Amino acid sequence: MAVANIVSKDSEARQFSFEVLPPLKGTGTERLFADIEKLCELNPAFINITTHHSEYVYKEVGEGRFERQRVRRRPGTIAVAAAIQQRFGVTVQPHIICSGVTVEDIEYELLDLQFLGITDLLLLRGDKAKDDSTFQPTPGGHAHTTDLIRQVQRFNEGFFADGTPIKNPGPKFDIGVACYPEKHEEAPNLERDMEYLRQKQELGAQYAVTQLFYDNEKYFRFVEKARQMGITLPIIPGIKPLAKLSQLTVVPRTFHCDIPEPLAREIVKCKTDEDARRLGIEWTIAQCRELYQHGISDIHFYTMGAVDSVVEIVRSLR
Repeated sequence: MAVANIVSKDSEARQFSFEVLPPLKGTGTERLFADIEKLCELNPAFINITTHHSEYVYKEVGEGRFERQRVRRRPGTIAVAAAIQQRFGVTVQPHIICSGVTVEDIEYELLDLQFLGITDLLLLRGDKAKDDSTFQPTPGGHAHTTDLIRQVQRFNEGFFADGTPIKNPGPKFDIGVACYPEKHEEAPNLERDMEYLRQKQELGAQYAVTQLFYDNEKYFRFVEKARQMGITLPIIPGIKPLAKLSQLTVVPRTFHCDIPEPLAREIVKCKTDEDARRLGIEWTIAQCRELYQHGISDIHFYTMGAVDSVVEIVRSLR
């Protein structure tokens, strides 16, 4: 079943979905597939697969000089999605991003996905390079998610980006997008960020998945404000359990979200990573139960580095 239909159906049944990360270049898929096997025992609504097309690294070119080059660390998002779908029979949703690719590259990604029978997409701009102050689009690529949505919708209508008709159009793609209860790091304010979400809806986005958060009140206020602004698409909460002591500082810096003071106060009491992992499980279970109390039935888990914790949490919630 298409993800858009899964998340929009009127049901009180609790559903879970998971995000996984493709393996690093050259490391193989054994560990990833072992994790997915655990997750599939939980009967997920879908699994999405993140992507990082490229990043900048500095390579020595002689005589003490260094050259900045783009290097791809995690290839194979579409291939991994296809392998998961074939091996585990679960609905998959690869990320398609603007970063590091041209419009033509995206067209070939869409064609490959149609050949593979994968029609659920999460469309994202992608992160800026670590050394850049702002996002720099690839020459011949897109600068914004809204541009990417337009391209996919044009493809759905039977046309390539240059206006050439597609002789044999395949099945249409369903479109999911991201949203940020604590605003995107580059947005000037939450209101402007939410206006971008409304634009994504108007262009054809069918649902949104939030950036991870630990304070449910911020999610509830975000959804309430979204509805006031005429944003009607389903907004799926994204959750990631804390799993290590270091995440008290790493998570806010990496994902631009706040750690609520009650949780921060408990983390600093932890002596070991296992203590922090147990606290993360307890906090996430309580967080999910509160979401249920507010009528939320779909929860999306970011599983990177926390698969075993997520498995324990989901089993506790059933």
